[in-house]
Amino acid sequence: MAYRIEIENQIRKVINGWSGIETKKMFGGIGFMMNGNMLTGAYKEQLILRLSEKDYQEVIKFPFADPFGITGRPMKGWALLDGQRLKPDDYKYWIEKARDFVVTLPIKK
Repeated sequence: MAYRIEIENQIRKVINGWSGIETKKMFGGIGFMMNGNMLTGAYKEQLILRLSEKDYQEVIKFPFADPFGITGRPMKGWALLDGQRLKPDDYKYWIEKARDFVVTLPIKK
């Protein structure tokens, strides 16, 4: 199954105007990189987020959130949220949380 374009569109609305953003096809979906680090993306019907440990512990409590581990092994600090259950304000909130974490990471070239 291809990713839902509506999720990509919601991501683009939030990140519009942010510097250091690149897109890459990955995981059978699309990823948005900031300064070379994965920030967010769309995978099937889910929003991918890269978060601080604190924010990860907050988001994973939601009934429509799961650890990101499409290879069978969960990745620390990465979460999936059901994109169809999110409102535009939810996208903004969580993608900004991801940005707050990713800007603390070393820049990758």
